[in-house]
Amino acid sequence: MMNNTVKIGVGFALSWCIIKYAYFLYDPLADIKPMVMINILFMLSSIAVGLYYHKRNDAEGSNALLDIKNAMKAGFPYTLVVCVFLYFYYAKINPEYNQRQLSDMKYEMKKVLDDPVKFEELKKSNEGFEVKTEEEIFAEMSKSSEAFYSARSITTISMLAMLILSILYSILVTVVYRRIVFRE
Repeated sequence: MMNNTVKIGVGFALSWCIIKYAYFLYDPLADIKPMVMINILFMLSSIAVGLYYHKRNDAEGSNALLDIKNAMKAGFPYTLVVCVFLYFYYAKINPEYNQRQLSDMKYEMKKVLDDPVKFEELKKSNEGFEVKTEEEIFAEMSKSSEAFYSARSITTISMLAMLILSILYSILVTVVYRRIVFRE
């Protein structure tokens, strides 16, 4: 049986996934920044509500490390559910987003390579490009961009960032609760 703190994290994560999918259905070409901000808010909320609920229902006292651990019990499931959804979102639901990002990157690379001054600066900035032609440089840069704009790499980067943020929020919420809300 799941702990109530874990249920709170999963509940917030599923709520965010539903909002993200509805946002996609409303406007598939919309900017992702609002959804990133809502994700950050929901993560903070899941940690804060989960820890608050745990402290309210906890009969025995706890120390700061136990509070951080209990806060992470809401943050880690949130991160896991959201990242699994993000993988399927970018792999199956909206793969066009990655293709659009990749084509924008290639367009910007082509602009740099077509400008003789910027092209020379690029060749000077990277020793490997000094003897290569414009087409070889474009192919090499495109290959690295394609690896970056895949569902797997986006999920990996999201997972890492959200885990770090979850740990920081768990510490922050614990400090705020212990110093201000519960005065321990």
